[in-house]
Amino acid sequence: MCGRYILVQKLENIEKRFNVSAAFDSPLKPQYNIAPGRLAPVIDSNNPHQLQLMRFGMTPYWSKTDKFFINARAEGEHNLDNSPNYKGAKGIIEKPAFRKPIRSQRCLVIADAFIEGTTEERLNEPFVIYLRNKIRPFAMAGIWDEWINPQTGEKIRSFAIITTVANELLLKLPHQRMPVILSPSDERKWLDLRLPLSDITALLKPFDASLMNAYPISPLIKSPKADGADLIEPIGPPLLSEENLQVKSYLQSSGMGNPKQHFSDHPTENEISSNESSS
Repeated sequence: MCGRYILVQKLENIEKRFNVSAAFDSPLKPQYNIAPGRLAPVIDSNNPHQLQLMRFGMTPYWSKTDKFFINARAEGEHNLDNSPNYKGAKGIIEKPAFRKPIRSQRCLVIADAFIEGTTEERLNEPFVIYLRNKIRPFAMAGIWDEWINPQTGEKIRSFAIITTVANELLLKLPHQRMPVILSPSDERKWLDLRLPLSDITALLKPFDASLMNAYPISPLIKSPKADGADLIEPIGPPLLSEENLQVKSYLQSSGMGNPKQHFSDHPTENEISSNESSS
């Protein structure tokens, strides 16, 4: 399950990274706790050169009530025990709520990191999971739909994040699921509606654990109304020990967390100088 994530990037950084232009005029504020119900930036397959705002929590177009599907299992009803060795069918293509979006309404969900808890404690024992080597922002595989509220007539465009089995890092938490994270070379494939479905489902796999790490944070994050940089301050060391840990991180220079964060990223000279006042 992936029910919380972080995006603190400036709009111009996102536009440059994904070669898109914002389709909205409102300012993009840092969000340290994107929870179901919040508006967040996505890039959809119908408008691959635009950055749009959609609600986190998808409702299928045919639903009579607002559903708020936050995740869609890549395996669908298969692999219900979440075996990390599962290599079978991608049942998402058969699920009534997801079979149309996976074919024609895919999106990139933009993030700097995501938040996950242990299997037993959930968000009572949360971690920030991030990509090493300054791979931020990145894209998670998503699907979207447009639902019309039958009572008000309001059109609601909303999205869900696709999940797959956990990689070695998530299993160390331990946690059995993780979002599908797309490499830059796979992002455009995900948005390309001309590709056969088999090429698309082949992308629904765990991300390389060697490019990831995690650190523990306060359980205050479990409140969906909570926000602010204090929520993601580390309360312990990274899950995996790393050589040459840097005091000044890329995310700190973006406003994420505080100067005591521990990341393996090696900041550029400009990033170091931009942080001197806070060190």
